[in-house]
Amino acid sequence: MKAPDVLTLTPSQAHWPRQLDKRLDTVAPSRLWAIGNVEILAEHKVGLFCSVRCPGDAIIVAHDAARKLRDDGATVISGFQSPVETECLQILLRGQQPIIVCLARSLARLRLPTEWRQALASGRLLLLSRFEKSRRADKNTARRRNELVAALSDEVLIIHAESGGSVARISQMVDLWKVPKRKVQSSN
Repeated sequence: MKAPDVLTLTPSQAHWPRQLDKRLDTVAPSRLWAIGNVEILAEHKVGLFCSVRCPGDAIIVAHDAARKLRDDGATVISGFQSPVETECLQILLRGQQPIIVCLARSLARLRLPTEWRQALASGRLLLLSRFEKSRRADKNTARRRNELVAALSDEVLIIHAESGGSVARISQMVDLWKVPKRKVQSSN
């Protein structure tokens, strides 16, 4: 498969998400890099977050939540980096709804996972990055990626936030921005 084209988005373009400058202010990116359908950025987006360490009961709730988002056709945006977020992505990829995956590294020389290819080809997957040259994700790029996900979200679903962790910090940010939070509900 040929490598997909990487597009550069700037604030002067129609697809630029206007809430970035308002929410991130001085740390807002001046460009974004994208692979896929940039029109997905205009959709109502649910940001999905879960700490790396997550209790077992929250994992079950996460699977139920991902299935509900998929079945409802909700556009989900996340880094899909933690184990639970990755499992949610697998559930979402079996649906037909749009998905935005934000990476904590550059899109250049990205090896596209096989399970993403069909969603990308059908125009329902958008890969997004704020990093032009960063080749590896690290704690700093993951933090900045999560800030981007939060800033792009119209509402958020926080499956689990470890006390004092990065997702707890994101939860505080979205509270300041008055981004609505979806309730996590179990199917029991």
